[in-house]
Amino acid sequence: MEMGANLLLSNVTKLYKTFKAVDDVSININKGEFLTILGPSGSGKTSLLKLIAGFEKINSGEILLNKDNIESKKPYERNIGMLFQNYALFPHMTVFQNIAYPLKIRKYSKVDIKKKVTELLKLVDLENVEERYPKQLSGGQQQRVALARAIVFNPPLLLLDEPLGALDKNLRQKMQLEIKHIQQKVGITTISVTHDQEEALTMSDKVCIMNKGKVEQIDTPERIYQRPKTRFVAEFIGEINMVNCKILRLEEEVAYVKAFDDNEIKVIIDHDSDYCVGQDMLLVFRPENIAIIKDVSEWENSCKASIKEIIFVGDTLKVKVAINKGIEVMIKASPSIKDTLSIGNNIILGWDSNNCTIIKD
Repeated sequence: MEMGANLLLSNVTKLYKTFKAVDDVSININKGEFLTILGPSGSGKTSLLKLIAGFEKINSGEILLNKDNIESKKPYERNIGMLFQNYALFPHMTVFQNIAYPLKIRKYSKVDIKKKVTELLKLVDLENVEERYPKQLSGGQQQRVALARAIVFNPPLLLLDEPLGALDKNLRQKMQLEIKHIQQKVGITTISVTHDQEEALTMSDKVCIMNKGKVEQIDTPERIYQRPKTRFVAEFIGEINMVNCKILRLEEEVAYVKAFDDNEIKVIIDHDSDYCVGQDMLLVFRPENIAIIKDVSEWENSCKASIKEIIFVGDTLKVKVAINKGIEVMIKASPSIKDTLSIGNNIILGWDSNNCTIIKD
């Protein structure tokens, strides 16, 4: 089973009267990649998915599927697979009949239908329930039926619209891995829209963060999380500390900044960064990337702090600390050290240059 296509969105804009729901968006998705579009309500992520599917018309720009401009094609002419949050299964059809439906309307022979549906049933681990009806299935099984139906006709592209929103947390986490495994096995190019950050980071090869109709950053999940390029991305994804700083020196892919005190803080930066000495920036770092240390010689960066608050949250200990100049930051530590910490204690914090970054304010 071979699927997948290259998708190129070039300067795509969608207007609703004078409101720009999608504002000059350009995205290049390679064959077989899994891209998740993530953003708050009103960011344009669902509008963008509708434009790709053909449910809405673009006002300007191009949408190319394997270099074929599909903008003028109707949804059914684009031959794209879609998986919705509510699954949209036919209640009067069995599992086999639901999966076979896209092949039936495309005039496949009975022999080919039997072969392809059997292949998909095995792929999604539903071989023993093919004669059941949707109401006789669990939520996870219904999800897999809907996924099989969406890819049984070998579409070049699969669109997922909040695919796991109807499932409880534990099942959602399990299905994240199952869908990703199936997507990798068949090699289908996939675009998913979600508001769930964990889902986006877990399932994706790349994540596209949108805000007010524009793309803020497209990158790997690791870089989106560890090396956000804008303040919006830094604040939107997970927990973050942000401290004002000034660039003191620049070397190749390294910046030295002043933030807490007179010590230079070493920061790894991208080779194409357009920063300059004296520039005011924000030093950003994740709470789990800062450690309470004893030997500063083992760390590239360090500073003194005092404990202001200790919060036990199960598998993590949150510790709010104050650094000089009234700066407060949050760090995360193992609960095993809880008994060694007390409010008011003076401590030393340490972190390495690749565990922080700088962005423009």
